[in-house]
Amino acid sequence: MTSTGIRLHAPAPGWSIAADVVVIGSGVAGLTTALRCEAAGLTTVVVTKARLDDGSTRWAQGGIAAALGEGDTPGQHLEDTLVAGAALCDEEAVRILVTEGPDAVRRLITTGAHFDTDDEGGIELTREGGHHRRRIAHAGGDATGAEISRALVEAVHAVGEDEREAPPGKGGDGRRAGLRTIENALVLDLLTDAEGRTAGVSLHVMGEGQHDGVGAVHAPAVVLATGGMGQVFSATTNPSVSTGDGVALALRAGAEVSDLEFVQFHPTVLFLGADAEGQQPLVSEAVRGEGAHLVDGDGVRFMTGQHELAELAPRDIVAKGITRRMLEQGTEHMFLDARHFGADMWERRFPTILAACRAHGIDPVTEPVPVAPAAHYASGGVRTDSHGRTTVPGLYACGEVACTGVHGANRLASNSLLEGLVYAERIAADIAREQEAGGLRARVPEPVPYPETPARPLLAPETRFAIQRIMTEGAGVLRSAASLARAADRLERLHTEARADLDENGKTAEPGVDTWEATNLLCVAGVLVAAARLREETRGCHWREDHAERDDTHWRRHIVVRLNPDGTPAVHTTDTAEFPPTRPGAPAPRSLEQ
Repeated sequence: MTSTGIRLHAPAPGWSIAADVVVIGSGVAGLTTALRCEAAGLTTVVVTKARLDDGSTRWAQGGIAAALGEGDTPGQHLEDTLVAGAALCDEEAVRILVTEGPDAVRRLITTGAHFDTDDEGGIELTREGGHHRRRIAHAGGDATGAEISRALVEAVHAVGEDEREAPPGKGGDGRRAGLRTIENALVLDLLTDAEGRTAGVSLHVMGEGQHDGVGAVHAPAVVLATGGMGQVFSATTNPSVSTGDGVALALRAGAEVSDLEFVQFHPTVLFLGADAEGQQPLVSEAVRGEGAHLVDGDGVRFMTGQHELAELAPRDIVAKGITRRMLEQGTEHMFLDARHFGADMWERRFPTILAACRAHGIDPVTEPVPVAPAAHYASGGVRTDSHGRTTVPGLYACGEVACTGVHGANRLASNSLLEGLVYAERIAADIAREQEAGGLRARVPEPVPYPETPARPLLAPETRFAIQRIMTEGAGVLRSAASLARAADRLERLHTEARADLDENGKTAEPGVDTWEATNLLCVAGVLVAAARLREETRGCHWREDHAERDDTHWRRHIVVRLNPDGTPAVHTTDTAEFPPTRPGAPAPRSLEQ
């Protein structure tokens, strides 16, 4: 592994604290990792961009998938996941997910999560797209993520020491605690030692009552659990904090990312108008799982006959079906019709969605709900092995920021919370083993230059909206060589203009959260487009109009990207559908025939 030498332009850290592990992110992946690490006796710091409960997990409506029901088996769950992943899943990674998943969910319940139960007191299970059985556990009807987040946050507060009460002050003493949290903090870059091993992170703490500026957490293990990058598109279900910070950090640190072209567009997002931007309300797949129908403006069901599961086909198929119908009829949305549920079912089973629809003047009890696809989930991310280890020693990744091989070309509904849970536990176990073996030693970060004039420009905050429009127009649901080439050219122009202003006038945008986020978005957008241009086929949630068929002969393989020192993407493909090891000398993960 070779670092790129690229860093975000930022002031030098003015304070530091030390720990065994620093976890970046506070969703199911981050908090589960932190709790397991703390339980193993590791001093742990959680850094989160907003409040502890403001990550993507709390927005998850449908539920968490696991073979918990009578007659269901991990093998059946595995098969549904492999089918959804369009022959690009790592089968061993999926096998780990589905076999360890049920017990991981039970441990989550022990932690304090309360799932909806049936009349006999068992976990009530529903069905979602791509699943042949009811295996989705849910909470609060359609507020599963919020309940999981609540349980994990309470568990962290119960064992931790809140950084709001003991901030890393101006005379930071570097003392170590069991579990500390730093809220309202944007991670900037990875710190490494002279051998290129992880030594911590730099970060910027913002907000009243916090230490006002850039600091560092020194730790020999860093876990990225930063969530997704949905904000790279104009319309997304992701919260505003999902700006690809973890992927961008990993790329600058020299890590490999994979499968970034596979962005899942959720089929049924509440349509708020063609010009709507930012986070859009999700209409959970579970609504279709309970019997809602997709219809066009004439009330015709258009998914029947397109797939054996009709509206419950995998998400990529449903999103394509909706988009095709929209193009055929020249309309901007389709409809989800669940009027037959009646008011009682809507209020009991889907209260959150009901409230969101009514807040926008739509009553699903009496009228069909207008829906259209929107960016939802990154199936790819920072490449890891089955223990969450990346190609940078000491750097781990978990949850949506990671590419474990579980999702392949398209994520199966409700597998994301399970992946975050299962692989978080595996990461914590691996770090604990490192500690026991004496390999988790404090490392001295290499000195980092902090020049007044940056080596690379920061982008102005308004560039964020330009990036979103470019990506939506050129790399959205429908892609082609021409649209992707235009997107690549326009993205490069944004960088070139900022570079020219720096070279000619010595000017760049002021360091700050908005400029760092915009710069991160441009980084991940460029890599996504590079991968999408290379993959000349249609597979999973990557839809090329000019290459409409799946091509297993040439493209049943992964696209892997890292950054060159000049910031350009170095792109290559794997030889097969199997991932090579992330560490030299490590055995390749076992993969069975799919």
